[in-house]
Amino acid sequence: MSWTEKRDATKNQLRRLNKSIPDATRGFATLTRAVKEGGTLGFKEKEFVALGIAIALRCEACIVLHTEALIGAGATREEVGDVLAMALQMGGGPAMMYAAKAMECFDELMAEKAA
Repeated sequence: MSWTEKRDATKNQLRRLNKSIPDATRGFATLTRAVKEGGTLGFKEKEFVALGIAIALRCEACIVLHTEALIGAGATREEVGDVLAMALQMGGGPAMMYAAKAMECFDELMAEKAA
């Protein structure tokens, strides 16, 4: 499955979940907005943190959604590479495998945006 397909499938899964448990998912959405809109760090920096955590936790769905958000926020491949290097330093071999997935995801979604 391509990263574009994974992104679309993940969004469809989340839509179905939202319909099944709307109160819980609205609560999570409220938390998400509060975290991303408040504080000292900007949106892009917070998404860099989220991508690093997604790699450490080995969550492909998280990787694709945060990579898409980073592309929308104007992140460069070099900036993402720095995040991946930090995740690798903290997470060792397993993080290296997911960092490779994240870079592949970035490249694919960036190419999609450019098309």
